[in-house]
Amino acid sequence: MGKNKLMAMHKCYCDTGLEFENCCGLYLQNNQKAPTALALMRSRYSAYATHNADYLLETTYISERQFYSKAEILKWAVSNKWQKLEILSFTENTVEFKAYFLDSNNKPQTHYEFSTFKFENDAWYYLDGKFE
Repeated sequence: MGKNKLMAMHKCYCDTGLEFENCCGLYLQNNQKAPTALALMRSRYSAYATHNADYLLETTYISERQFYSKAEILKWAVSNKWQKLEILSFTENTVEFKAYFLDSNNKPQTHYEFSTFKFENDAWYYLDGKFE
């Protein structure tokens, strides 16, 4: 089997239980737009897991992009081993979640965030997040 065939057969990183190609792969690889803030949030987690800094910047609300660096996003994505995503609650434009990962010293870490999203020009964007 080729590499693409192997990639297509694994479960999605965002813990829906679906195959990657039928879940976040639709947005990360097939350029489809995430239909909800929750789907966008899940795809952004998968983007960290697959080191897709371009997608993370593209799905950040345009006025907020100046506060992010592609190099820094990539460094954060690559330096951690993404383990699991847990959705705590969500509304139409917010998602509260915990992302579990191993840091560069292989120590378990939990990132908690309450994220806000904005729908504009037929697409959802990450606006900002509150952290604990």
